[in-house]
Amino acid sequence: MNPKQKKMLYRILAGAALMAVIALLPRTGLLSAVPVPMALLYLIPYLVVGWDVLVKALKGIKNRQPFDECFLMAVATVGAFALGEYAEGCAVILFYQVGELFQSVAVGKSRRSIAALMDIRPDYANLEQPDGSFEQVDPDEVEPGSVIVVEPGERVPIDGVVVEGASTLNTAALTGESLPRDVKAGDEIISGCVNISGLLRVRTTKEFGESTVSRILDLVENSSMKKARAENFITRFARVYTPAVCYGALALALLPPLVRLLMGLPADFGGWVYRALTFLVISCPCALVISIPLSFFGGIGGASGCGVLVKGSTYLEELSRTGVVVFDKTGTLTRGVFEVTGVCPAPGVDKAELLETAALAESYSKHPISQSLKKACGRALDPARATDIEELGGYGITAKVDGRPVAVGNARLMAKLGLDAPAAEGAGTAVYAAVDGRYAGYILISDVVKPTAAKAIAGLKRAGVRRAVMLTGDAEPAAKAVASQLGLTEYRAGLLPADKVTQVEALLDEKRPRENLAFVGDGINDAPVLSRADIGIAMGALGSDAAIEAADIVLMDDDPARIALAMDISRRTVRIVYQNIVFALGVKAACLLLGALGLAGMWLAIFADVGVMVIAVLNATRALYTKDLVRRNGL
Repeated sequence: MNPKQKKMLYRILAGAALMAVIALLPRTGLLSAVPVPMALLYLIPYLVVGWDVLVKALKGIKNRQPFDECFLMAVATVGAFALGEYAEGCAVILFYQVGELFQSVAVGKSRRSIAALMDIRPDYANLEQPDGSFEQVDPDEVEPGSVIVVEPGERVPIDGVVVEGASTLNTAALTGESLPRDVKAGDEIISGCVNISGLLRVRTTKEFGESTVSRILDLVENSSMKKARAENFITRFARVYTPAVCYGALALALLPPLVRLLMGLPADFGGWVYRALTFLVISCPCALVISIPLSFFGGIGGASGCGVLVKGSTYLEELSRTGVVVFDKTGTLTRGVFEVTGVCPAPGVDKAELLETAALAESYSKHPISQSLKKACGRALDPARATDIEELGGYGITAKVDGRPVAVGNARLMAKLGLDAPAAEGAGTAVYAAVDGRYAGYILISDVVKPTAAKAIAGLKRAGVRRAVMLTGDAEPAAKAVASQLGLTEYRAGLLPADKVTQVEALLDEKRPRENLAFVGDGINDAPVLSRADIGIAMGALGSDAAIEAADIVLMDDDPARIALAMDISRRTVRIVYQNIVFALGVKAACLLLGALGLAGMWLAIFADVGVMVIAVLNATRALYTKDLVRRNGL
């Protein structure tokens, strides 16, 4: 508990003790010796516990916004005192404050789950000076291209590239993944990670305001701005409901007695006013007004702890109704890193020699395919062995390797050279090679599927997703191989970025009523599709800034398996919200009817208000707990 909550607890305990003492006084005979009005005695615990409620009610009246729960409690308790029901008036304010304290503690727990994420904000950056020393400065003062030093135990303040040193980074606060990540010179690192072991010199690539940690904090801090439909409904409902029940209570206090007078019966104003006051206590909308936002807040907090950032409760609610999920392939379902998956030399050509020759010819290229060829060789190559390199746009490269003419490229290059090259067997991109004017074989290069991609598709099917579709610019054979490996029955191949938007729009037309379509992507060319879909989900750790800005949900560890986890969190949260709405409205409707008929007193009213609120808040806090959902999804 914080100091304010502790102070409220002490007031509640003091008020309860005073009430107990006052209730026992008549049995001791002290009141006969020192006659003190019971109203005055009960006024002491009432003011100890409820003075702030009276102040808030008066402020509401002064600001011409009287219809809130403080006004309802003030009218009901002051009215109970006026009717001589001192103990019940004190009990109403006491239990109301107990409910408020309970709600405050629950909200604090939800906030702390997100506050843990807020701890990723760095306090300083160690900026390297020209003389080699470093100075602690505000991260906002560090310009892109500056060199900062991150010592063991410190948090990386700004995105950058390691220029010197090797270490292990703890990324749990960003990704929800406990497994540390090893980094060395040349690796990109993102802000918010904790440096565990070695000293790192990092050249910054962004301003602090544009770095990963700033974007995450901005997403979380502004998530409450976008309210779900259920939240907006409750806000509008309370705006109409509270004045309606106030006027209803006034009518209940005045109309029946007047009708009885006209009929020649005793008016019984006291009895009907008591019913009206009971009606006011029962009607307090605290359970709905508090528990619904708390549920969504808890859901967003629980998701953020799992490395899933949701930009608002509206998106958390909409995710629960997702029936169609569309994936970009490269960087989303696959790692976006090419690897040699097959070497098929011509008769009489050695595999290792073919691979080395092709890698040397491509040694000066920065293309991913060239990088994969060099990596596959497994040893350092001397670029000086390749000379007279000439790049042929749309075909490949010609060069001399160890003085021998070499051509490396696609099938069109072989045809241009008048060589007969066989069709490649297997999925992937075929890199053909010719040496001394003769066909030497081909190397098959493929994009590697992410280890969790198949699990992600299976998880979505288990979560109730009807259709999972893959969109890619790759050729048909490569797309078909990946789809088959992942268990996808639908895919579209050979697409340009504009074609992806067209495909998503067609799928939007085909979806069922009240069903949402989610698109998952990572590249800058995915930004238009992310915006067009009902829900855009971006890969955040390595994804582009444009994709993250356009998306509604961001996966911080690039793991597609977390989409099913996010859907489970979303559906649990929405279930909790509707459970609270039905429970609170049902109990209150029944108790309001009993109160109007005179069958319910203040004690039942206290349960209908405070009891229902406590139960609803307890239920809402379940949205925070995600461990069982994480286990269910195998994460």
